[in-house]
Amino acid sequence: MGTQGTQESNQQAGAGGTGRRALLGAAVLGATGSVLGLAGTAHAAERSRSGKGLGSLPVPTIIGHRGASGYRPEHTFGSYQLALDLGADIVEAGDLVPTRDGHLVCRHEPEIGGTTDVASHPEFAGRRTTKVLDGVSTTGWFTEDFTLAELKTLRAVERIPANRPHNTLYDGRWEIPTFEEVLKWQDEQTRKRGKQVWIYPETKHPTYFRKLGLGLEERVAKLLHKHGKDRKNSPVVLQSFEPSSIQRLNKLVDNPIVVLLSGASSRPWDFVEAGDPRTVADLITRAGLREIAGYAQGIGPTLDLVIPKDAAGNLTTPTTLVKDAHAVGLVLHPYTMRNENPFLPANFRKGTDADAYGDSFGAFRTYFATGIDGVFTDNPDTGLLARADFVNG
Repeated sequence: MGTQGTQESNQQAGAGGTGRRALLGAAVLGATGSVLGLAGTAHAAERSRSGKGLGSLPVPTIIGHRGASGYRPEHTFGSYQLALDLGADIVEAGDLVPTRDGHLVCRHEPEIGGTTDVASHPEFAGRRTTKVLDGVSTTGWFTEDFTLAELKTLRAVERIPANRPHNTLYDGRWEIPTFEEVLKWQDEQTRKRGKQVWIYPETKHPTYFRKLGLGLEERVAKLLHKHGKDRKNSPVVLQSFEPSSIQRLNKLVDNPIVVLLSGASSRPWDFVEAGDPRTVADLITRAGLREIAGYAQGIGPTLDLVIPKDAAGNLTTPTTLVKDAHAVGLVLHPYTMRNENPFLPANFRKGTDADAYGDSFGAFRTYFATGIDGVFTDNPDTGLLARADFVNG
């Protein structure tokens, strides 16, 4: 972000950022109440539903990570639909990457060799290539080398079949959704279900795509404006790992926006490109969080920033991140809770099978007790049951 980025965020702090954070007040209060006791959490969750915007959602909020990706191939309408059917409060639909002809599609990464059947299409064999993506040499097929029409001939497959062999049953069933299709689906589902459906899209590798002439933020803003979903209480929460992308979105739309945070020693790629030496550890200091609060309404930290693990992978003592973020008006939606053993803290695993479930309820309970405002999970039904246990316990 550099000096320019800091100035930009300071300017935006006086340009309505604080006012927009106010809409999330009920969610912050709800999570803060949870550290006082279970009864406090129950009252906070009830209170949050009477608010506006994100404040209308239960606390802690259950966010379907790439849909219900514990049960269906991620970023498909099958996965999104199931997340709603299971009761997710918000569906992460989707991770946004561009096509060669400038459309936004939903894929976890621009490289699609592991999430589609592109390798079985001989007509695209020549598209396989190696690129440097945020400093990492990556080989495969990339969305920016395909037109939307070409991508629509592909079908989604399970990304981690070793952990989710049951999901491979659905390989080849669904195509790659566009962001505009998701926005229309959101409206259809809202009408059918008689309640507002929320989505939580992410701009992926925005600096990389801007260099290719495929800037994401303007495309996102244009579609949100077209569909009337660019306001402070619109049911669309925007997120990115690059603070400069969030700052850019903050100037283009009034949606609630969230800065994603990876490991403490990592650096956002836009910082690397700009020569900004700061790491995530710097961003989660009180000063860093105050700066983020000038242009965003929340943070999405990795769960390890909320409760670190020891060398054996067991949970240790919670950090002060929840308290510090709430002190400056930011909500916290950490990621990602999954039911399978390899993704759980070591002290919540059962056995050693890579696809077996561990004690995910115990892990949810431990994270909820820190006062987080919500959580991304591949298993929304598990998250909802865990929340009910926690709130009513």
